[in-house]
Amino acid sequence: MSGTFWLTEQQFSKINPLLPNKPRGVLRVDDRRVLSGIIFCLQRGYRWSDVPAAYGPAKTLYNRYKRWSEAGVFERIFEALARENADFQTLMLDATHVKTHRIAANGVKKTQATGAPSGGPRAG
Repeated sequence: MSGTFWLTEQQFSKINPLLPNKPRGVLRVDDRRVLSGIIFCLQRGYRWSDVPAAYGPAKTLYNRYKRWSEAGVFERIFEALARENADFQTLMLDATHVKTHRIAANGVKKTQATGAPSGGPRAG
């Protein structure tokens, strides 16, 4: 399928030892396939249900993402990969953004038409 993201064997071989492997009653969907689907979903900002079927069931992607996040699996993966390719000569910062409501654009409070500051004592 074109436009999909797949981890290479070399990439997955570095990550695979860090993944939990607790078999449950049902036969597991391939971890490489699921992890590729999770990355695909997060990269593009898709809903889980909109991820192509090539990655497996959407419920499986969501459940593993949730379980692995709570267990700290992704943190361990990031730490291991960062340690392997660490270059402490260059440090970078990431920025975030916050969505606000459209009426929060200027932050200026309107005063009353009388000219008295709002909340102050009124004459009369």
